[in-house]
Amino acid sequence: FDRAGFDAVDVHMSDILGGRRTLADFVGLAACGGFSYGDVLGAGEGWAKSILFNARARDDFAAFFARSDTFTLGVCNGCQMLANLRSLIPGAELWPHFVQNRSERFEARLSLVRVEASPSILLADMAGSVLPIAVAHGEGRARWCREDDLRALEETKLVGARYVDHRGEIASRYPQNPNGSPHGITAVTTPDGRVTAMMPHPERVFRAHQLSWRPTAWTASGQCLHMFSNARRFVG
Repeated sequence: FDRAGFDAVDVHMSDILGGRRTLADFVGLAACGGFSYGDVLGAGEGWAKSILFNARARDDFAAFFARSDTFTLGVCNGCQMLANLRSLIPGAELWPHFVQNRSERFEARLSLVRVEASPSILLADMAGSVLPIAVAHGEGRARWCREDDLRALEETKLVGARYVDHRGEIASRYPQNPNGSPHGITAVTTPDGRVTAMMPHPERVFRAHQLSWRPTAWTASGQCLHMFSNARRFVG
């Protein structure tokens, strides 16, 4: 975010819960990945409950999501957290839960994702791109309680990205699909595109040298930096 031109501020959940910080002061929210609650017992689900069960935090997040001038990115545990806050996020009703990988193991590898056409402001102008991206999660499998919700999500083009194989086709097998998500789905967004949740880590590959392999034309920035630049353009 700093490289894209933002003034990034670290805010801990204790700051929100204690009233020392409010999201009203910000236009962007990045819910980071990284072993919340020890990456056990639901990880991001526990994080979401710390918001849902606290009136001050719940109202703060709900007001932030309702504003038309804000954007939100959730990554890994942050993706799982946002999925469990979907009752507060306008247009997120069709989002899945993110549950234990089919492998029942923590998966850390470089995967390929294909960016899909969607309203996501973060993924603007990136549809069709097939990108190497870091994954590192134990609970990244998207699961819908109702098949109708999955179908509706795809029909309304709220899928932001999918795991693909080396031919660019949707990955249905391990390890190209590292967690077993149906149809390779690994990123979702809202109809207005302001909230995007994804399991892979774009922040780990925004520099070309962070990638273990890459096209030779990528000499400085990785293609994922475009996501953060898109966010900066959105806020003006």
